[in-house]
Amino acid sequence: MIGEQAIAQASDASLFEQSNPDCNSIAMIVQHMQGNMLSRWTDFMTTDGEKEWRNRDAEFEVVISNRQDLLDAWDDGWNCVFSAIDSLTESDLGTTIYIRNMGHTVIEALHRQLAHYPYHIGQIVHISKMAADQPWQSLSIPKGNSVAYNTDKFSKPKHDEHFTSEFLKKDGSI
Repeated sequence: MIGEQAIAQASDASLFEQSNPDCNSIAMIVQHMQGNMLSRWTDFMTTDGEKEWRNRDAEFEVVISNRQDLLDAWDDGWNCVFSAIDSLTESDLGTTIYIRNMGHTVIEALHRQLAHYPYHIGQIVHISKMAADQPWQSLSIPKGNSVAYNTDKFSKPKHDEHFTSEFLKKDGSI
């Protein structure tokens, strides 16, 4: 959700800009994430997470050429991840799978990817924020609003609610 909100605030041009040749554009990061997600999560219980068909180096070349293709790649990667995770059962969590011939339990592989994807989402947010043409819409509690935010939260009784629900529109979209 945070990655999508950052991408939404980026201009079309800024999705493809690199601050220098050693830096990745948002498009390159999305290409890399999609490649990683498809490789890691396609048949992940039965095949190595680094698929023979993956060309990781090409993920850092500009292939995506427009916002819609970027969003399609983003969705494609995440759909693969969530489809694989949704298929898991509790008994699968201790099963050994392989990534580059290195054994991981499923839970370890989940943790590995849980560290990898937020790292890149943070890069996307940073690039988008730095390139913003308009005032940045905070993706969390805006600077200077912590006291008001916490006052509102603590004025309500304790309850169970997913932390992202306050960011969703009534129709469930972001």
